[in-house]
Amino acid sequence: MQKLSRPVRRVAYYLRNMTHDGMPQWLYRRRLPVLLEHFARHPSPDIVERVRHCNRLTSPFRPSANARPIARLPMRKSYYYYDLKEYARYFQRSCRLDFIFGDVTDVPSCPTLVKSRPIHGENANSVLMNFDKLRHFRLGIVPDDLAFADKRPMAVWRGDANNPRRRKLVEAALGSRLCDVGFTTGDVPDQLRRPRMSVAGQLGYRYVISVEGNDVATNLKWIFASGSLCLMPAPSYETWFMEGTLQPGVHYAALKPDFSDLDEVVAHYESHPDEARQIIANANAHFRRFGDAATERLVSLLVLYKFLALSGQIEPDERIMAALA
Repeated sequence: MQKLSRPVRRVAYYLRNMTHDGMPQWLYRRRLPVLLEHFARHPSPDIVERVRHCNRLTSPFRPSANARPIARLPMRKSYYYYDLKEYARYFQRSCRLDFIFGDVTDVPSCPTLVKSRPIHGENANSVLMNFDKLRHFRLGIVPDDLAFADKRPMAVWRGDANNPRRRKLVEAALGSRLCDVGFTTGDVPDQLRRPRMSVAGQLGYRYVISVEGNDVATNLKWIFASGSLCLMPAPSYETWFMEGTLQPGVHYAALKPDFSDLDEVVAHYESHPDEARQIIANANAHFRRFGDAATERLVSLLVLYKFLALSGQIEPDERIMAALA
């Protein structure tokens, strides 16, 4: 069923967004003041925290010469286009946006809407939006009804051999009796290879390892939604999921960057299952922060609102800007 549901979800995603694109866009612009007024009167602390985190801009700026009007957003990378257009359509079509579609690991020279950014250093020009959300928040999420105690007492990881961090992981786990780790693709020796394994199959293990790829680790969301414990080094990049706010020992079990303590960490939580269950509960709570559609819409709109207000393209409501400062 999971294999069948993925293409169905993709079709539903496109049909929904194409329908919204075909509707009169002024309907959305008329709805925006109502949503903003409700927030201005009742600014939720959780929403304020999330908007401040994703949009750290504090000073006025001008869009670059390459900024695109909302009326002419490019259709390339259609997932990104639709994820931006879903909320940009609430604003005037003449408003201009700087954005980068795809995996972003550097901070742009001007304020720009991006999917990912470095956690450390000055990163305010990287304004996070929930781009490529079908892949990251929906397609990989599967039900996990298996109790932690009933899962295999091992750590698991599968992935492509596309960066040195993953190579370190697989080499560190070689020969371990507590780990089922290996590459499914890539030019690597046979001893580093393992058969492909579905998400549901990996959730049969008590511990699932998360390793960053081009930017963030795609599997982090579905691990946090599950009943398995996430093992990972401290993240270097963050997205809409606010990876920079995650705390070791609270939301995940920390590993050294070279994974040399992998067996030690697994053994620790095998001896302290209540600690593991508490971390899993905290991770589940973090994942649920992103599960309410109305909240996701409002946070996204406010991130864009602050971006457009600071760029001088809309008249700001001082109540809203004070709440988000």
